[in-house]
Amino acid sequence: MIRTVHSLEQAVTIAIADSNPLVMSAMSELFQRDSRFSLLATSASAEGFLANVSRVPAQVGIIDWALPAMGGAKLLGLLREQADAPRMVIYGQQSTDVHLAALAAGAAGFVSRSDPVETLLDTCIAVAAGKMVFPYLDVRELQRNPLQTLSRRELDMLAALSKGLTNRELSRELGITMNTVKFHLSNLYDKLSVKSRAQAIAFYYSNRTGGKLSETGEHREGAEGER
Repeated sequence: MIRTVHSLEQAVTIAIADSNPLVMSAMSELFQRDSRFSLLATSASAEGFLANVSRVPAQVGIIDWALPAMGGAKLLGLLREQADAPRMVIYGQQSTDVHLAALAAGAAGFVSRSDPVETLLDTCIAVAAGKMVFPYLDVRELQRNPLQTLSRRELDMLAALSKGLTNRELSRELGITMNTVKFHLSNLYDKLSVKSRAQAIAFYYSNRTGGKLSETGEHREGAEGER
């Protein structure tokens, strides 16, 4: 398809990252054949995507949530630090909480790979226009889930806490001071209505994976004696 100069000026610029070459090929062809879009760059990793959009800014980025090597959540965290970062659409497998995790990380949209391809195209148009598109999001459930009241830093803290890290290890992991760790932990406990790190870890697993507090995490908490 031959595009005129006018159509290129009006096209939504797109950057894509997916480790599956078949998916990448199909998406590339999809966007290249649609005159509403201009595909600027493709990559097979989060690092490649970050390098691409740093060199050639795009309006919309499309990635798989499980993108190697750093993953979607960390990639979105890095993109938030860039003034001209693309608005992000997660294109991946639908599960019980991927769309919520993507929303919490700062994505603007989510599309399941089982949806018709038109859904991906329409979502990118809507996201480029400044809209949020999460078709699987139940707002009532979102409001009932305390995890959705946490800031990005508090979510990072809770995820790191679930590994059984001590306050000192949390400080190194997140690149913050010990006092800041204690400040975030205090806020975290208040928002989750818990009184200890063991309870916070139990809450994390019961709400994110449906599992129980791991023996490792429980033992670590007791051994370190940290709240």
